[in-house]
Amino acid sequence: MIADRAPAPPPRRIIAIGSGKGGVGKSTLTANLAVALARMGRKVGVVDADIYGPSQPTILANKGERPQAEDGKLIPVPSKWGVSVLSMGHLVEPGKAIAWRGPMAGNALGQLIDAHWGDAEVLLVDLPPGTGDVQLSMLQKHKPAGAIIVSTPQDLSLIDAQRAANLFETGKVPLIGLVENMAGYACPHCGEISDPFGRGGVEDASEATGIPFLGRIPLAIDIREDSDAGTPTAAQGGPQAEAFAAIARSLSDWLDAPLAPEAA
Repeated sequence: MIADRAPAPPPRRIIAIGSGKGGVGKSTLTANLAVALARMGRKVGVVDADIYGPSQPTILANKGERPQAEDGKLIPVPSKWGVSVLSMGHLVEPGKAIAWRGPMAGNALGQLIDAHWGDAEVLLVDLPPGTGDVQLSMLQKHKPAGAIIVSTPQDLSLIDAQRAANLFETGKVPLIGLVENMAGYACPHCGEISDPFGRGGVEDASEATGIPFLGRIPLAIDIREDSDAGTPTAAQGGPQAEAFAAIARSLSDWLDAPLAPEAA
C-alpha cells in the first residue's frame, strides 16, 4: 500500500521580484528569468501581481486567453515558452481600468497564488512598484522564500529600490540579490556604448549593503521589441539572452543551496 501512494509534490517556493518604482523593467526581467529557468529544466510559474498594470500576458504571448477554474481555483494559462502564468490581464477586458482599493487587490493576489499550479516548483511573482497593499498582502499571507530587487543605475531608482529592500528585510524575507537593468546602450550605427542612466550604481549599492549583486541587463532595443512581440529574449541566443541566463543560474544556485528556505 505504501508503494502505491502517489509521490509527494515538490516543495513550491515563491520568489518575489520587486522594485521601488515603475519603469525599471521588472516585468521583463521576471518573464525572462522564468523562461531561462524553464530552459534549465525548472518547473516555473509566473504570477503577474501588478494588478493595475499587468504585462505578462503580452510578454509571454498568451494575451486574450482566459483561465479555466476547477474546485474554485484558477488553472494557470500555459505559454509556448514552458511557463504557465496567471495575471489580471487574463481576467479583465483589454484596456479596461482596474479601479480597486487595497483589500480587493490583496484578494486578487491570493486567487492568483492559490491556483492549481501543478508541478511548478518555483513561482516568480512580478510585484507592482512601490511598497503598498499588494506587497504587504504578499508578506503577510504568502511569505516568499526570497526576493530579487530590480533597479536602474540612477540614484533616484536606487533610493526607491532601497525602500523595497527594507520592506522585505522587515518582513524577514531573504534578499537573493540586486539586478541592474538598462545598463549600457550600444549605438546600432557605431557600436559605441553609452550609459544614459549611469552604470554601476546597483553594484555599488550591493557592496555598501552586503546584498549580493546578481548581474546587469543592457539597455537594448531588441529586448524591448522581443517583449512587445511576445518572444522573450531568454528564449533565444546571443549575449542578451546570456545576461538573463546568468542571473537565472544564480537564482537556481540559491534555490539549490542547503540553507535556502523550504516551502511552508
